[in-house]
Amino acid sequence: MEKRQFDIRKLGVETKGKIMADLDIGSLVTHAVRKGEGELSRRGTLVIKTREDHPKYGHGRHTGRSPQDRFFVDHEEIHDNIDWQIVDSKSKQAINQPIKPEVALRLCKQVTKYLSAQPELYLQHRLVCADRMYGFPLYFLTESPAYALFANNLFRDLPVTTKDIPNKPISVLFAPGFKLEDPQKYGVHSDGFAIIDCLNQMIFAGGLRYCGEAKKAVFGLLNYLLPFMDVFPMHCGANKGEDGAVALFFGLSGTGKTSLSADPHRKLIGDDEHGWSPYGVFNFEGGCYAKLIRLDRVKERDIWSAVRKFGALAENVVVNEEGGLDLQDASITENTRAAYPCKYIDNVSFTGVGEHPKVIFFLTADASGVLPPISRLTAEQAMYHFLSGYTSKLAGTEVGIKEPVPTFSPCFGLPFMPLKLLTYAELLGKRLRDHGTRVYLVNTGWTEGPFGKGHRINIVHSREMIAAAIRGELEHAQTERHEDLGLEMITSCSGIPDPIMLRPWKTWGNVAEYRDRSRELAIHFA
Repeated sequence: MEKRQFDIRKLGVETKGKIMADLDIGSLVTHAVRKGEGELSRRGTLVIKTREDHPKYGHGRHTGRSPQDRFFVDHEEIHDNIDWQIVDSKSKQAINQPIKPEVALRLCKQVTKYLSAQPELYLQHRLVCADRMYGFPLYFLTESPAYALFANNLFRDLPVTTKDIPNKPISVLFAPGFKLEDPQKYGVHSDGFAIIDCLNQMIFAGGLRYCGEAKKAVFGLLNYLLPFMDVFPMHCGANKGEDGAVALFFGLSGTGKTSLSADPHRKLIGDDEHGWSPYGVFNFEGGCYAKLIRLDRVKERDIWSAVRKFGALAENVVVNEEGGLDLQDASITENTRAAYPCKYIDNVSFTGVGEHPKVIFFLTADASGVLPPISRLTAEQAMYHFLSGYTSKLAGTEVGIKEPVPTFSPCFGLPFMPLKLLTYAELLGKRLRDHGTRVYLVNTGWTEGPFGKGHRINIVHSREMIAAAIRGELEHAQTERHEDLGLEMITSCSGIPDPIMLRPWKTWGNVAEYRDRSRELAIHFA
């Protein structure tokens, strides 16, 4: 069938206002600036602010994800599919919070009523999943041209002809300007919320201004749908070499997925969310959502350049007096972000697909400074570390996180995995067995001491270790077993000027202190 404008009345939106469908980047930027939703940097980046309590930057909901404000509609037909029992290790709150269908419907009507009353609405017809066999048309409706630009930048172009896309569309209503009166009446925790309806393949959100809420809601919905299609959904970046060999980079926010997958010597498939089907891997998205704070122009050149191209959308970045982006300024938040199309990266795979991966990297930003920079994992260890998902949550990535907090997030993405965890683990195990993929654990966190004493591992060194692993040099490299963690640490690697750094205790001034920290971390793993 031919692509045509989606009838928003099917979502309950009855408007006499103007519907702006599929405006291009230039038009969306122009509308956003005219409406006062953001300011334009001297190079054409649209900069928006989402923090609500800043004396200069005004209103907004959050500068990071708000997990307590996300809910899944608890339909009887799919109740047993969703893991309602798993809880956040810190808050002890359920990760997948249920909301009754009748309550969700009342909230949805509130959002549609609000959108219906707006003088202008922005509709983007997009696509998620680069492999069209598993693709879903996505209809993104909002009152904000800035958030329509986010959808344009992040998701894929929907082709004119959609007859080879067999799956039911996903609908997203995103109303950042909405404010819910009397939240307790609906059983939600604040005046903002994001509701995911897996049965009807619909997402609606009100009062949330952080762009990542929309991105991760779509990710969560896909993570529900795709395993039923024999696709392993992954929170990872992906790239491929000239020979087509694919590498995957699993990790939570702040571990380096975006930076390390954007390798100038390899084609970027995508930076964050992918599927692994019986036929290979594919990107869910068509854009990147990069963390910007203290981005290095030399070490992360591709991203530094991409965020300065016209139409990139930056969140909570300070614009200096000369009109430039000040990526060193964290006065608004540590979690400064930018959304831009993958095509803004010089070396990118426009198809967004690749063959079965040759190598996988589990990235962890270990703030304790204990984990070695790179370790080779057996298949059993790979499954264990996948289900552990250890890292340190970094400042700003979630509401209330001010400094690194050790955390275990199974599947390297627990907040986004609604099904039973073993569903995802079994899919990973099946793919590893079928394709003989090698797996490494890479610490992109601290060395020479913990957070506050040591420093982060140089990304140049991380790139060298990853490149050596992709070339196959580490498959039979010399290793040493870590006394407390049982990891097979790589002890020699080309491109690393001082191999001492590969044995982390040798970089600490006090070996006894390292051993204490190491045993403490081992207890957490146990």
